[in-house]
Amino acid sequence: MSLFTGTDLTCIRGDRMVFRGLSFETVPGDALILIGPNGSGKSSLLRMMAGLLRPIVGSMAWDGTPVGDEPEEHRGRFHYVGHHDAVKAVLTVEENLRFWAGLRPDGRQTDDAVTQALTTLGIGHLHDVPGRFLSAGQKRRLNLARIMASRAPLWLLDEPTTALDKESIARLETAVAEHRKGGGIVVLSTHADVELESYKVLNLGDFAVGRTLLETSDSEQA
Repeated sequence: MSLFTGTDLTCIRGDRMVFRGLSFETVPGDALILIGPNGSGKSSLLRMMAGLLRPIVGSMAWDGTPVGDEPEEHRGRFHYVGHHDAVKAVLTVEENLRFWAGLRPDGRQTDDAVTQALTTLGIGHLHDVPGRFLSAGQKRRLNLARIMASRAPLWLLDEPTTALDKESIARLETAVAEHRKGGGIVVLSTHADVELESYKVLNLGDFAVGRTLLETSDSEQA
């Protein structure tokens, strides 16, 4: 069983302590929804889970092994979709997706998966359209298609419903449900309602500090 955990995590961005003492635990089939006010650290936590940020205090582990000990192996087990849609303007929709899918360990076996991913997100008819002609919602769907075009047990999704209409959100919800049925784990942040079954909620506002390091240091010395 793949157990992904974080223990006593502290995040600092610039001179501000964003959150402190945060822990989480996920097992196959889990969906963990991150909520909290703007600035509470939802994006920072997702970036930390993806290895793009390091906790100042605390640790994360996969099946008991610290992810920092095996960074390459950890990168191979997740998909991360952030706020920015990584769509190359000169490449077609299909070329964009094939490029990203080809970076995965199983990238040579993605022909059928690429076609299926585009169909699932409702942009199969745009396969030969260059990225520069896509709307914001179409770019978002193309970016999300990456998580379906090649396998990874862990999906890290930062505001995945941004720019999506109701039909596209429903397609994403279906994809998430199927991923979980196959033993996958999903962690996502959202300000919108997402229809998921038996999910966990982590409110980052419960771990917010909201003080600069200077203020924190002064209070501890008082």
